[in-house]
Amino acid sequence: MQGLSEDQVQLAETLQRHLAIKERDWHRLKSDRHRRAAEQLSAALLLLLRNGSQADGDVLALLESAQRWIKREQRDPGCPDHGSRSS
Repeated sequence: MQGLSEDQVQLAETLQRHLAIKERDWHRLKSDRHRRAAEQLSAALLLLLRNGSQADGDVLALLESAQRWIKREQRDPGCPDHGSRSS
């Protein structure tokens, strides 16, 4: 993207790093729809700033995911580390 400074990209990276759910907080925050939407939005912003129009498809997918979280149309699929439980 034209006209961006390295500081602006670094700010977006810092924001994304702070909003990404860390492994130790995953179970507590995985279903927090606003937190998940913020995580998706910050990732979209960073992609847009880094890659511009080359990332349009990925940016749109992240924006749509954020929208689905806010509308309660998307849920966490569960923790893959736990596997499926049989009765």
